[in-house]
Parts: sequence; structure tokens; C-alpha cells
Amino acid sequence: MGTLYEALQLILQVLWFIMIVHIIMSWLINFQVLNLRQPLVAQIWDGLNRLLEPIYRPIRRMLPDLGGLDLAPLIVFIVIIIAQRALANNAGFFYGV
Repeated sequence: MGTLYEALQLILQVLWFIMIVHIIMSWLINFQVLNLRQPLVAQIWDGLNRLLEPIYRPIRRMLPDLGGLDLAPLIVFIVIIIAQRALANNAGFFYGV
């Protein structure tokens, strides 16, 4: 069961990293540092959107429309932090301690 604990932690950490990359890349695109007409940038951006949109979409439906402000990533970050802490606090269950 320890492997399950470590796998869940790893999944949460990878999701955290992917979200950070997506957020930084969105800033760079908005400030025109990166250009979506470059094939590599467009492919990475499309891949990140395809990975994260299924996570963000249900949250966006519940949140009120705030114009250009998207709070879905912030909500997902909070959920990830809560899940990591819940796993850490219950690690004994996974290791049989």
C-alpha cells in the first residue's frame, strides 16, 4: 500500500508542475514573449490545454463569470494542497503503522 501512497503523491506533484508550466506559458503568450504561430509553442500549448481543460471545465461552470479572470487554476491548486496534506496525514494507513 505504500506504493499507492507514493503513486498518488507523484500524480499530484506532476499535476502541480503541469499547471505551473501552463500558467507561466499563458503569461508569456499574453505578454507576447511566446508566439502561438511557432509550431512547437502551439503544440505544447495545445497539449497542456487538452490535459488541463477537463479538470478546469467543471470548476468554471460552478464559478461566476469574472470577465478575464480565471479562478479555476487557483481552486485546483487549493484542492491539490488539501489532497496532499490529507494523504500525508493518513500515510500510516498506507504503510500499516
